[in-house]
Amino acid sequence: MSASDASLLANIDARTKLAGSNKMEILLFSLGTRETFGINVFKVREVSQTPFVTKTPNMPFGVEGVLSLRGNIIPVISLAKFIGCELAEGGYNTMIVTEFNKSTQAFLVDSVDRIIRVDWDKVRAPENVMNTTQQTLITAVTELEDGKLVSILDVEQILSSVVGETRLPDIPQAALEDDQYVFFVDDSVVARKEISNVMDKMSIKYHQANNGKEAWDKLQVLANRTWSDTESLHDNLKLILVDAEMPEMDGYVLTKLIKSDARFSGIPIVMHSSLSSNANRAMGASVGVDAYVAKFDPAVLADTIIPFLQR
Repeated sequence: MSASDASLLANIDARTKLAGSNKMEILLFSLGTRETFGINVFKVREVSQTPFVTKTPNMPFGVEGVLSLRGNIIPVISLAKFIGCELAEGGYNTMIVTEFNKSTQAFLVDSVDRIIRVDWDKVRAPENVMNTTQQTLITAVTELEDGKLVSILDVEQILSSVVGETRLPDIPQAALEDDQYVFFVDDSVVARKEISNVMDKMSIKYHQANNGKEAWDKLQVLANRTWSDTESLHDNLKLILVDAEMPEMDGYVLTKLIKSDARFSGIPIVMHSSLSSNANRAMGASVGVDAYVAKFDPAVLADTIIPFLQR
């Protein structure tokens, strides 16, 4: 990694101070077109020149081959093929090595620009901004000071396309009453589907939301219900599962809001995130999450939430 690339990713631990600020840092990059793309810095392990890539037969769509990185064999993925951009002549000389969902992979890009600090309330859903193909792979859109749009990649969706859907193991059922449920929020279509599958297999009823602001609005509606003398929010809502990075309001701010509202006192919050480094766990702990689970291991998710549901 060059000195300039190293400086881009320096002081990651210092970014834990962003927890609860509704800000996140995004690494900007190009695929050789006029569009600017972004990826959460916490997902980025390093940026470097593309080394020799070994071509292998029968690879999934978009996988150019594999390479050896410090003794580990990782897939090399062409983002241009997923996004629908024309491939640059001679290929791409830069790669972004990402680490999330307990996996490491390299994304080929044309060039890396800089890191920007984003206010999540200025990040919006991508509907009506780009073509249908891109909408499935872009989790959010934000705007630079010069008015240029930045498309933030849904890397979970891309990885799911490469490795396929997670197979659910045997998961124990949760002994909840008919009127009891879990609330979860995640901006990734893939994650919401996987969480729903786990909840269904555990026979857990649930409410869901697509981002932190929507989740807070829905939780307010639940909390503002007229409760009887023999029933309360705590009797019905048994657990809240939050993602970390989401447009409009991230999971750290959402957690702070919930923890500061006495109506939700005693209701556990579990952060379920593809950002599973010690720094991210520290960010979760700083805002008061009761547990932190890395995406996506259905058995670990179930094992984590069952003790809270049985309280």
